[in-house]
Amino acid sequence: QVQLVESGGGLVQAGESLRLSCTASESIFSINRVGWYRQAPGKQRELVATMISGGRANYADSVKGRFTISSGDAKNPVYLQMNSLKPEDTGVYYCYVSTYVSYWGQGTQVTVSS
Repeated sequence: QVQLVESGGGLVQAGESLRLSCTASESIFSINRVGWYRQAPGKQRELVATMISGGRANYADSVKGRFTISSGDAKNPVYLQMNSLKPEDTGVYYCYVSTYVSYWGQGTQVTVSS
């Protein structure tokens, strides 16, 4: 069973940047979609960004112009560059990789102080 591990989260001040990475326990091939979701305390998990292989990226309105999703390789399939962070970006961020099955990471905490 492939496992995904997110890294790069942490505590930053508003306006700063973070880059999240997603690493797989073994290489993943035939990826058709990658993405990032987040969950704030007391709220449902929400889509942050997603990208179809070879296609365009889609972003939540709240992060457009600030976040950039990018694909990597079979071991590090997806990244998320987060700039101009805001306190409302605080939450646990999960990476997601889809082939004929879907894989989820266990999340990394991002905390943005004002």
